[in-house]
This record gives sequence, C-alpha cells and structure tokens, in this order.
Amino acid sequence: MSTTYDFSGQHVVVTGGTRGIGRAISLAFLAAGAAKVHATYAGNETAAAELKTLAGDAAPRLETHRSDVGDYAAAEAFFKMLMDRGEPLHVLVNNAGIRRDGVVGMLSPEHWDAVLRTNLGGTYAMSKFAVLMMMRARYGRIISITSPSGKLGFEGQANYAAAKAGQVAFSRSLSKEVARRGITVNCVSPGFIETDFIADLPEEQAKAYRELVPLRRFGKPEEVAHAILFLAGREAAYITGATLDITGGL
Repeated sequence: MSTTYDFSGQHVVVTGGTRGIGRAISLAFLAAGAAKVHATYAGNETAAAELKTLAGDAAPRLETHRSDVGDYAAAEAFFKMLMDRGEPLHVLVNNAGIRRDGVVGMLSPEHWDAVLRTNLGGTYAMSKFAVLMMMRARYGRIISITSPSGKLGFEGQANYAAAKAGQVAFSRSLSKEVARRGITVNCVSPGFIETDFIADLPEEQAKAYRELVPLRRFGKPEEVAHAILFLAGREAAYITGATLDITGGL
C-alpha cells in the first residue's frame, strides 16, 4: 500500500489488527514507517501468522498479541507489558469488534453482553490505559472504528448499534477530557467493507445493502486505513471529537 504518511519512531496499537480492516491498518502503519505496530487478536492464530508473512521486510517491527480487549484484566496486563518494557505509545486504534445479530425479541442476554463487552467495553478498557501512557508524553491519537449502524439502526443489530453509538458518545466525552494533554480522540465509521465481517451475509441481503450505497459498491479495507493514517498523523492535531464516515455515501 503506497502512502505519503510518515510515522517513523512512533509506536502503534491496533486491536483486532490481524484480519480485515485491522490487518489493512496494521500494514498501512508499517508501510508508513512506524517503529512498532502491536496487533492484538482474539484467537485466530492462522490470521496472525499470515499478517507476519504479509508484513515482509517490516515483520521485525510487528508484534501480534493474543488478547481479549473485552477482558479488563487482559487489557491492563497488555499495557503493563508495554510500560515494563519502557515503550511509548503514540497511536491506539480500537478496531476489534464482533457481531451477534438477532431481533430483540429473540436476542439472548449472552449475545447482548458479548457485543457490548467487546465493542464498547473493549474501547473503554483499551482507551483508559492508553490515555494513562499518552498523558505522560502530552501526545497521542486514539481512533475508534464505529459503524453507520449506530445512527441508522439496522434491523437485527440492536446490540451492535447500541455499542457503536456508545463508541461515538464515549469518544466525544473522552476527547474533551484529554484535549489539553495533546491527545485527540476520533471515530471512523466505515460502511460496508469487503471483509470477513460481512462475508456471512446472504447474497440477497448483500445485494440489497450494495444497492443502498450511492457508489454501488462495498469499500476496501485499504480505503479505511488511509483515513486512519490521516487522523493519526501529527497534521490532524486540530481534529478531535469527530466522526469520519467512509460509507460510499450511505
């Protein structure tokens, strides 16, 4: 992936960073010269190994970590590892997310809790510990991947929509808390992107979703990664509390 961004010397954490959009983001930061990219993942060892291969010559600057972002203790342990090493943190991308679709009348408490715990609870836990590191340096970029579902409320995704809307509200509040410390907090809201995340949609439903998009196509993970790099750059210092839609006009 070609880019003009320069993240030389910067350390980046990408949750859910080994597959789909997260993989594209991890590779984009490596291509832009990041000194270290930490990509977390929930359990897919194959995807983590594939990312190492795709990183090529940049692989020594990539670390993959099996860690559940929705587990507060695991998030705390991850950041303790970074601090024990004496590593800085410049950028956190909260990308990890899951879907457990179902109409509310049939939605199990387990599926409700799982989506809120990972998608919203994970954003809270990772951001909390990232802020503690960034405040010392009086610099940082936190970017969370939200979804148009948080505004549009797609049928069968009440849990997902609630979590994604919560991410936006959380980010706006956090942006005000840390602004004077040189930390910006923003969201990126991708629409339908060609990843495994939507691969399980029935063809008829996928076609219907595609027809909703004015550009009449699904987006590519790399197109989301470009936006992440922009918001993570030093040049975006006056953008905070914002949400950037990448939806093809949805």
